[in-house]
Amino acid sequence: MENGNTPRLVFINYNYVVGAASTFLSTVLTFPIYKTIFRQQLHTLSIRAATSQLRREGVRFLYRGLAPPLISKTVQGTVLFGTQGTFQSLLSGVCKTGTTQRTVSGILTGVFEAVLLVPFERVQNILQDGRNNARFPSATSVIQEFKSYKKRNCLSFGFYRGFSIILIRNALGNALYFSLKDPLRDLLTTEKTPRWAPSFGSGALNGALISLMIYPIGVLVSNMQAMVGERLPSIRKVSHGLWTQRGGRITLLYRGASLIVVRSCITWGVTTAIHDALSTKKHSFKNIQTPD
Repeated sequence: MENGNTPRLVFINYNYVVGAASTFLSTVLTFPIYKTIFRQQLHTLSIRAATSQLRREGVRFLYRGLAPPLISKTVQGTVLFGTQGTFQSLLSGVCKTGTTQRTVSGILTGVFEAVLLVPFERVQNILQDGRNNARFPSATSVIQEFKSYKKRNCLSFGFYRGFSIILIRNALGNALYFSLKDPLRDLLTTEKTPRWAPSFGSGALNGALISLMIYPIGVLVSNMQAMVGERLPSIRKVSHGLWTQRGGRITLLYRGASLIVVRSCITWGVTTAIHDALSTKKHSFKNIQTPD
């Protein structure tokens, strides 16, 4: 019994370590892309205008706001696959099919992520908005601002502003990712492709498709969370105002989506390839360790 449990524990540890390392590196590499996308979402700028804005601010401001997403993405990568695997294991006796297990466990993982990571995203969005550079020079200044709020204003004004819409975004995104990951990998697998290529292609395609699908929700979140000290209207009013601001045009609502495809392909392609490689090692290790 003891030997039979060992491979599972080792595999879980592998998932935590590799998830943390891959998301840490990908966040650092793709942060300038993310910041450009954020400026496009916030100010309805073209790629050239957004990059010019960042260039005028200078190199020392390019990685301003990196710490919150770096921490949150590293934590996210650490817990994502482990938490989803735990939920899927718990659901194995309740849900009959593997697809249902992966979908429901993805939703539950999204809920867990939202509760854990919304404060980091809130601080990040404030720091990335150039209009807040003078008022909030650091993450500490944002936290001090939130501490001054009364308890009844903590949710609508502070760390958990926009929580409900983020909850929907995370639950939907994770459910789609875990439902589509394996079918896409199997579809891309051929005898001539390297072992890692189908997993990378599955993660890249999966990430890009899901990012495009939930992109309008991301635009809504950016605009909701960048505001400081103002009471948050209902989601319906914020959505209507955003649609009016974009002139009722889908193309303007999706401004910045082209760059997010590149970022998602890199991030989720690498993460999925590493995860699937470790899954293969887990099964091999289990076969070695399991007694006859």
